[in-house]
Amino acid sequence: MCTKSSRIAGRLVATPLLAFGLAAASGCGGQNETGDDSGGADLLARRSRQVAAAWNGSTAAAAWRAGYHPMGEVVQLPRGGLHSKADEQAYQERNFVLRSKLPDAAPKAERVTWPGKGNESLTRPLMEVRESYESLAGGRADRKPHLTVTRAKLGEMSLATSRGTATVPAWLFTLDGYASPLKLAAATPSKDPHPPIERTSEIPGYPIDQLVRVAADGRSVTVVALHGVCEGEPAVSVLETRGSAVLSASVVSRKNTGNCTAQAKMQQVTVALEHPLGDRVLLDAHTGRPVIHKGSVSEGR
Repeated sequence: MCTKSSRIAGRLVATPLLAFGLAAASGCGGQNETGDDSGGADLLARRSRQVAAAWNGSTAAAAWRAGYHPMGEVVQLPRGGLHSKADEQAYQERNFVLRSKLPDAAPKAERVTWPGKGNESLTRPLMEVRESYESLAGGRADRKPHLTVTRAKLGEMSLATSRGTATVPAWLFTLDGYASPLKLAAATPSKDPHPPIERTSEIPGYPIDQLVRVAADGRSVTVVALHGVCEGEPAVSVLETRGSAVLSASVVSRKNTGNCTAQAKMQQVTVALEHPLGDRVLLDAHTGRPVIHKGSVSEGR
């Protein structure tokens, strides 16, 4: 049987994504029994305050703000988007054909710059062009429909980061039939700092899975939240402080008289903020760690 979950207030819009198997974070046994809703909400609120207090003014927070951490899409499609449903299918299925030689040599590192911030910059290692291409082209080249890459070169792109919009080195892949290239950020994100507070399993709900987007005005964030297949919709609450915004995810319980399989669903949840996120650290109450963008893989994470 499913364990009982607790509900906390949260402004959200949820969109179903998919279901997958889980172990410790499954809908059956991945949560602690909390008794009633108010008790679970109190636990989450207390934990959020602890996480915020640990991060605010810490060396970890300073290191996070000094690094390069993408908060937006690291892949940008050609200007105007893909031309057809067939091309969209090829992109989703990662069916690419390479009709050009990839560059033999490229810089080992390049600068990420933040215009308008005193020309701040940070030198970051670059992902090799072959590795970048293979991250896009994981499907079968002989399968149709497919996208054909006719050229690859090093360029740059604009990307939302934890320090604001940056100009980032990027691999530019020219696609057959397109006037502008597909861009993939080439700079390796900075290593996440060691969090000043340990993760906990003593609160209801599940960790936030990933960041999807930050609104252009910074007044909302969209994340992927989890909930068991026997449970109701996920809810995400936020505690805002001067230096951070701490997200705590829970689920709305629903009675289930049958056996619950070890599966969880992923749903996108949009959470409104009272103040723009800016350079505040977006944190997860369960893990005590920053919530990273879905396309960002930090060094050593």
